[in-house]
Amino acid sequence: MRIGKKTEFSKLRQQAGMTIEQAADLLAVSCRTAYRYDEGGRVPRLALRTLREQAERLSGPSQSRNESPFRFVDLFAGIGGLRLGFEAIGGHCVFTSEWDSGARTTYALNFRDNHEIGGDIREYSQNPGKVPEHDVLLAGFPCQPFSIAGVSKKNSLNRPHGFLCDTQGTLFFDAAQIISHHRPAAFVLENVKNLESHNGGQTFGTIMNVLKNELGYHVQHRVISSEPWVPQKRERVFIVGFRDPTDFDLGALAIPDAASGPKLRDILEPHDEVDPKYTLTPRLWQYLQDYKAKHQAKGNGFGYSLFGPNDVARTLSARYFKDGSEVLIDQPGKRPRRLTPLECARLMGFDRGERRWRIEVSDTQAYRQFGNAVVVPVVEFVARAIEPYIRKAVAAGRPTLAKDRIVPVITRPAADPKMTAYA
Repeated sequence: MRIGKKTEFSKLRQQAGMTIEQAADLLAVSCRTAYRYDEGGRVPRLALRTLREQAERLSGPSQSRNESPFRFVDLFAGIGGLRLGFEAIGGHCVFTSEWDSGARTTYALNFRDNHEIGGDIREYSQNPGKVPEHDVLLAGFPCQPFSIAGVSKKNSLNRPHGFLCDTQGTLFFDAAQIISHHRPAAFVLENVKNLESHNGGQTFGTIMNVLKNELGYHVQHRVISSEPWVPQKRERVFIVGFRDPTDFDLGALAIPDAASGPKLRDILEPHDEVDPKYTLTPRLWQYLQDYKAKHQAKGNGFGYSLFGPNDVARTLSARYFKDGSEVLIDQPGKRPRRLTPLECARLMGFDRGERRWRIEVSDTQAYRQFGNAVVVPVVEFVARAIEPYIRKAVAAGRPTLAKDRIVPVITRPAADPKMTAYA
């Protein structure tokens, strides 16, 4: 029996947040049989009833976290920082999309009960029905086109940035297409602080126009620094939207005092346990000193940054693997060293408390992954704040299925350097 373009089996499977392989395991049938069910083959009533019961556990009114978690999708997932924050409040991840193969490797390793990880988001924005139904959409859409470093680099190469960047600048609109199709109760988007001011504020204005006016969501945003939770000054903008009006006030959230936050000593490994390979070579250390001296003579502040155990570090970036210059650890009597990948995991809040983070990629890959990641305890803070509003919205009822409603069309911006049409 088909419902629209989906079979009843496929619809129930996606509502339950299960892959075909997981559904086969639940129903004690072969994967081949489950694929046949999914594609329209005859399904025994008992199998449908079992799958429906599994789906209803996720879609019924919330009684407790364990009984009925809300469903969320993790877009531009990286290594799963947003997912960790929303799993911490009882959410159930039903879909993941991440294009980078190295990040997918780390993600799969640390979420062992995971569903199959989707690749390029554009495959799903072109056919949003491939994304399971969900209550909350999470997306840390790529920040390179909007970051200060990314804009400076592209300007120097005479290349477009922001929404003019064909490879990344329009990926926000792919997320918007999925929001438009599924109409989740809420979404949380994350990006660099500079997104607010990029292109004189027009980029951010375009994003807010799409979310508020084209999609009709009630949207708020706020820049939050990670200093109260980890020894790193990393400012990111969080954009929170609800389908229906709520009393949630992102601006009113009381942020813990950064002065009493942790220091680098809380995340550093014992000095005698750090592999000597992380100490800078004489040649690299001399180069960094000469580079800094040259710019100081010109009155510029460019160059390496050296930190001790009582300090708070600068922002860790994806380029950290190149020379580590933005966060070098002082070693009295020796040349400074880079952070180890484990220390990066701690600095970003992935390896924290009882949570251990598995790192089985190269150091270069690990540095890129952590430099592109979100700070997990900041996400946990935001998630805890909006949890009661998410649960209330989910309990109030899920939206009409996409096939039965008019879905707004998202307008992609034209390649206009001044973006006058979206001012």
